Amino acid sequence: MHCLWLTLADPDPATNGQLIYSKGLIEAAAGSGALLTVIGLARPTHPRPSLDPRGIAWRLEAERPRPAWRRLLSPCPATTHRGSPEFAQTLDRALAQRRWDAIVFDSICAGWALPAVRRHRARSLKPPCLVYIAHNHEVTVARRIAGSARGLRRILKTIDQLKTTWLEHKLVSRADVVTSNTPEDCERFRADAGGRSIVYLPPGYDGPCVKARTIDGTVPRRAILVGSLDWSPKRVAVEAFLVVAAPRLAEAGVALQIVGEVEPAYLAEMRRRFPSVDFVGRVDDVRPYLREARIALVPDLLGGFKLKGLDYVFHRLPILAMRVALPGMPLEDGRSIGLFDSHRALAEGVVALIDDFATLNARQESAYAACTDRFDWSRVGRELVDQIRAAGEPSVRAGSGDRTEAAASRPVRLAAGK
Repeated sequence: MHCLWLTLADPDPATNGQLIYSKGLIEAAAGSGALLTVIGLARPTHPRPSLDPRGIAWRLEAERPRPAWRRLLSPCPATTHRGSPEFAQTLDRALAQRRWDAIVFDSICAGWALPAVRRHRARSLKPPCLVYIAHNHEVTVARRIAGSARGLRRILKTIDQLKTTWLEHKLVSRADVVTSNTPEDCERFRADAGGRSIVYLPPGYDGPCVKARTIDGTVPRRAILVGSLDWSPKRVAVEAFLVVAAPRLAEAGVALQIVGEVEPAYLAEMRRRFPSVDFVGRVDDVRPYLREARIALVPDLLGGFKLKGLDYVFHRLPILAMRVALPGMPLEDGRSIGLFDSHRALAEGVVALIDDFATLNARQESAYAACTDRFDWSRVGRELVDQIRAAGEPSVRAGSGDRTEAAASRPVRLAAGK
């Protein structure tokens, strides 16, 4: 099965959640027998050969964003504007290269290619199956971003929200297979699309697993937050948390450490604003930092699967999080995780729990047991490839942008542990 896979960028190195999810899906699909050609942005600091050992063909182009005025006039949202004129040429060459069994839109970032792909399908004798892999319910994300903005920025973000709504609807309605990585977002997509089937496709985990750990007085009185700060909504959530948490934790003698990819200028600004917080920045190996913390934090205000949640669980760090922050993880409030309704309550939760070793160890044990064998990339890859193959069956009418009743009513199997 030959698949043309359109993604944001070369996902290696996987420095944030979007890249981790894309990397896992691409490699898992290839491992399940799909023959992939991937189009995306090059990573200049990490060049890769055009054909890697897995047989994946990479067609990567340098980033040359459009001028701001052209982005504003475009009907597509800001998330689609990274790229270059060469992107369109690369796509045209790939579409003409062979008959594709499937074309995959890996997140809304690939939505820029929809018009060309639709033209290709219209003139194909056997049109390829279209697959939309949602990383978030983007309308919900855009609405929350616009709602938190102020002044002129709010107007611009509201316009972008309208563009996001238009493009996400187009991708979902035109695709033969739509996937989402949390049950909550699956329900949102079903509601938007009149109840059509949405494939639940959570991420896998193939990182290190700490088989046993005891949190005691030898571990520093420290809470840790791991994750990149290269996306505006994440920055907003972290800053809002730090405004209330940094002074409270400092007062209680609890260290707070933030580790992950961040622009140097923003890193300097955050160190100036919150001098009591240890901002580490990007590291090659996060494991030593996870070993030296008693609690892991997720102060995010948006839904969508958080890959760092799996890192925390499998490194046996008890998690305290905002109630909306970790959908899709089989964790129970008060038993395997602590969930809170405000950043202030989250900070108070850290202070209350930091020296309660019995509760800390019970929670990390429960979380590890709950997630073991639930997040397997090979199983996820097989599910995705099976769904694509099923959508290409003769009973499914391709090329029209509409699904037949057979496709709409096909039962959806959950990809991990279900």
